[in-house]
Amino acid sequence: MVDVSTPARRTARPRTRTWAVVLAACVGQFLVVLDVSVVNVALPSMRTDLGLSTTGLQWVLSAYSIAFAGFMLLGGRAADIYGRKRMFLVGLGLFTAASLAGGLAQDGWQLIAARAAQGLGAAVLAPATLTLLTEAVPEGPARTKAIGTWMAVGAGGGATGGLIGGVLTDAISWRWVLLINVPVGVLVLTGAAIWLAEGRAGERSRIDFLGALLVTAGLAAVAYGIVQTEESGWTAAATLLPLLGGLAVLALFVLVEARTAKPLMPLRVLGSRAVASANVAMFVIGSATFSMWYFMTVYAQNVLGYTALEAGLALMPTSVAVVVGSKCAPRLMARTGAKNLALVGTAVAAAGFGWQSTMTADGSYLTAVCLPGVLMMTGTGLAATPLASLATSGAAPGEAGLVSGLVNTSRTMGGALGLAVLSTVAASRTGGGTGPAELTAGYALAFRTAGTVLLAGVLLMLLWLPRHRSVRR
Repeated sequence: MVDVSTPARRTARPRTRTWAVVLAACVGQFLVVLDVSVVNVALPSMRTDLGLSTTGLQWVLSAYSIAFAGFMLLGGRAADIYGRKRMFLVGLGLFTAASLAGGLAQDGWQLIAARAAQGLGAAVLAPATLTLLTEAVPEGPARTKAIGTWMAVGAGGGATGGLIGGVLTDAISWRWVLLINVPVGVLVLTGAAIWLAEGRAGERSRIDFLGALLVTAGLAAVAYGIVQTEESGWTAAATLLPLLGGLAVLALFVLVEARTAKPLMPLRVLGSRAVASANVAMFVIGSATFSMWYFMTVYAQNVLGYTALEAGLALMPTSVAVVVGSKCAPRLMARTGAKNLALVGTAVAAAGFGWQSTMTADGSYLTAVCLPGVLMMTGTGLAATPLASLATSGAAPGEAGLVSGLVNTSRTMGGALGLAVLSTVAASRTGGGTGPAELTAGYALAFRTAGTVLLAGVLLMLLWLPRHRSVRR
């Protein structure tokens, strides 16, 4: 398969082998993004079967996202040092084993622990997928198209999670939203072991495990503090201690990275305007759009009375929209430039969130679910590809995995923290009420808040994002 260690070999490799790399990268990305959203429609069944509290249900989602985002820099650095294929196999193996453990869980804490282990496996796997792709395809139109495909497949994983989860939950059991990963993971592991060849851009050196633990612990503590506001409020010790402690740990992480000879996150990487601005933009967009799938699913089930399968089917047009937006983005980038397309896409998504915030307890499918959802996710698909292209363009060969991990970290950590914040926002409006009107008011406020965040993101990108180099090379 492809040797990604030297540019010289890249020009000589057969096209079929390049597309094998793209296929492996896309399947791996599909799996890790799928598991961010696939459990949404299964949450009521999980709660009934395992006796989970409301906070416990949120941690079924957050445990995966926080471990995924917190360890992704470590996964990206490991891919640079120990090899892309090796880390791809290690990450996918851990992800598959954790999926099996989660599907067999008999208690709530076992499920949450398995989800965290899944996130750790995904953190190793995801950076390797993007690095394999960017190293196999030369920078220029071909790489932009490949990144667009990778983004579309990842978006499709998140988008179809509701449908897949609904089908499996209604037809068999909620356990199969996790167990389905096992045969797929084994199949992909076998194919990757046979078809992928090893490639390593950097020299072997020690891994900054301390940095990885600090950034993960800090982010997890901040997320936990935000979750606690729903029960304790912003001024309670149960909220302030983890929030302030998490921020202190993150500050310590920055200090350690500045003094460590081989840091997990070399601060000079963020000295690049393209890398820094695109990742902040990814964080902002992720903080708003990740929660969309959760709130749309619970609105359809808890307010409109849809079954798990019906909720998944209801979001299918939205799923198609994000894939179409991601696939159209490379062609549009050639005409508008990456910055302009990112601005337009984010503005379109913000308009969709504004529309969705007008939802009512007796809303129709077309105007309360379908059309605003299509608008939200079309804009998200259009914005994500140019931002990923900006963030990864010009990365040094020895830091390709690190930058790839940073892109995924920004988007996923933004999503994890955004979900925690927006869930708290929704709960503050419902005031403990469980009726359709109260729930709808809470969800609407969450969408309105997310739309405001996206508008702030448009302003940030307008002022900070650089103009992308032409893709016509």
